[in-house]
Amino acid sequence: MERLAWTWSFWIPAALAAFAISAFSTWLAIGYAKKRQLIDEPGLRRSHSTPTPRGGGIGIVIAVLLAACIPAILRPPTSIGAAVVLTIAIAIVATVGWIDDHRGLSARARFAAHCIAAALFLLPVIAAVALSPAAVELHFHTSVGTVWILLVVIVLAIVWFVNLHNFMDGIDGILAAQAIFVLAALALLCRHVGEPHAGEVLVFAAAAAGFLPFNFPRARIFMGDVGSGVLGLLIGIAVLWQMSAPDTALASGLVLSSAFVTDATCTLVSRMAHGRRWYSAHREHLYQWLVRSGFSHAGVVALYMGWNLVIALPVVAWMNRAPGAWMPIADANAAVREGSGFGPAVAVYALGIVVWFAGKRWCLGAPARRRHAAA
Repeated sequence: MERLAWTWSFWIPAALAAFAISAFSTWLAIGYAKKRQLIDEPGLRRSHSTPTPRGGGIGIVIAVLLAACIPAILRPPTSIGAAVVLTIAIAIVATVGWIDDHRGLSARARFAAHCIAAALFLLPVIAAVALSPAAVELHFHTSVGTVWILLVVIVLAIVWFVNLHNFMDGIDGILAAQAIFVLAALALLCRHVGEPHAGEVLVFAAAAAGFLPFNFPRARIFMGDVGSGVLGLLIGIAVLWQMSAPDTALASGLVLSSAFVTDATCTLVSRMAHGRRWYSAHREHLYQWLVRSGFSHAGVVALYMGWNLVIALPVVAWMNRAPGAWMPIADANAAVREGSGFGPAVAVYALGIVVWFAGKRWCLGAPARRRHAAA
């Protein structure tokens, strides 16, 4: 088979195709959801006021598989294995989400499937560690035991990304807009330093963009677990690809994802601290409190995009101002010792936590303020 030219000129048309495929598939999904009665009804634990079809995220999945995964499999043989495991991992998360959208699944079953998908994506690295521990120690400049611990942490981090993006998909447009921002920024950053997966990340962003017009500013269909879980997986994978790229600040992707990670993590910790079941449906995320306090869905999305554009993006630009100044993930000990942007990342997350608590406090006082104004 003749090798394809894996250049930016190839991936831009692929991204345009992903946008079109996603949009068309989402449009078809609206009719399918209505026919199958896959409808989210308004309720105390939901932030919408009209019955709305769900499961439109299948369009994102189809677009990614057709415009990114299949072309990646057609790469030279050395890349086929990684592309295949990525495709299977996406298929696992999408299948679990699709089933959950139709008839529901237990939290335990979803968690197990997500762990399998994350471990499968890392299978080439896991195999290398198992088969050549000495070579791994030489490459990572640390013990093989530390590498195994790192792999477990990465698997759990991917699983958390899958679930936190599902948790954050509760109002019109917020997840699709966040995914477009994070993935587009990572694609440009990776492209700038020549990371070979930049094109796929751009296609991921385009697939999310194809769904957005059907979900914002007023949702005609919700993404559903089939889409939110896969987008969480794709963002987690894109962050890992960026971390492995030389000449980028290691923590760049974490800073770009800070709005969602902070809200989801603070909410999870708060619910656990108060003895609530963290995996149950609720409306305790900051973005949900803002809607309950009188903000429109579009207004809340604008606030989160404001954080991305005013805080996250400038910090990442500053972190990557000097190419070659940061350590790639391959040198684990040196990365921690010499700095990889974790200082600015910690500052961003500390500010995010302060904003989360201040925002929650403001929201709790909003009803009293409205009553006072009415009087």
